[in-house]
Amino acid sequence: MSTERGRIRITGFDADRVESRDPLSDWAEHSAVETQSRWRRGWERFKRNRSAMVGVAVVLVLSIAALLARPITVAGFPIQPLALAPHEPSTILYLQDPSVGVYDPPSLSHPMGIDGSGRDLFSRILYGGRYSLSIGFVVVALTASFGTVYGAVSGYYGGWVDEIMMRIVDTIYAFPGLVLALIIVTILGGGYWQLVLAFSLFGWASYGRLVRGEVLSIKENEYVMAAKALGARDWSVILKHIIPNAIPPLLVVASLNIGTVVIGVAALGFLGLGMPPGTAEWGTMLDATRETLIPGPEGRIPWWATVYPGLAIFLFVMAMNMIGDGINDALDAQATGMDDQGGA
Repeated sequence: MSTERGRIRITGFDADRVESRDPLSDWAEHSAVETQSRWRRGWERFKRNRSAMVGVAVVLVLSIAALLARPITVAGFPIQPLALAPHEPSTILYLQDPSVGVYDPPSLSHPMGIDGSGRDLFSRILYGGRYSLSIGFVVVALTASFGTVYGAVSGYYGGWVDEIMMRIVDTIYAFPGLVLALIIVTILGGGYWQLVLAFSLFGWASYGRLVRGEVLSIKENEYVMAAKALGARDWSVILKHIIPNAIPPLLVVASLNIGTVVIGVAALGFLGLGMPPGTAEWGTMLDATRETLIPGPEGRIPWWATVYPGLAIFLFVMAMNMIGDGINDALDAQATGMDDQGGA
């Protein structure tokens, strides 16, 4: 070993001549896995979750079917020319074909039957997904965005700012969300954007409380304190260091809330307070066919008029719940750490 001050040199060892070496332990050959970020590890775990992938497949099928149900034109220019649905959702078929009757059962030409107004249920359910699914995604995007910023500001600044902002959230929590949405729709009337406003105006409160709790613990971490010590502005610290680390639990709640919003929209539609009557929205379709639950004069119950819209709601909400559970398992910090250490 060299005696030169400040330098250490090992004699008898030439790194250039070393061709191979024995592993340091019997598990070293399995430890050469490249380092992955938490998101990469989470995605790998999510892909191995069969129920979550089934949920993703169901949501994709329903979304694509709704998008391709009928052509979409903007200012007279077709941006989506395909049509999976054989008929327009508002077309009354018995006016065009005398062989078609009201509440005809499912057949090869009409796989889901005919409703009480002589319209093709298959076409209406495909097209109705545009309303139900898009409202769910739009509402969650709006509420999650505002709630994230609201909760981050409340938790980061603390003190009287946090006290005032959280008392507002507590006031919103004093009323059931569906009741607040019902009041707003009653005042503004039914319609697409009225429903979006009804579920967005107070729906951000749950995200605000969740993110606020995450921020209270994240802001005490060393990297946040280091950023503040280096002179980073508050908004820079919140947007670059705090919010990205509060995203995992937010994704779980957001994915579950999409299904909750779809159920809420369907509930208001079933009460006659959602979309205008005759609209091919799943809840509104159930409201229009509620009389089919009572046997007709001939003792026949046209079950298809209510089963298929209800089944569409059930499939989508169940799929979103499966996705939410999969995201929760994939992004769970302790489970991810155990998975990596165990090599499972």
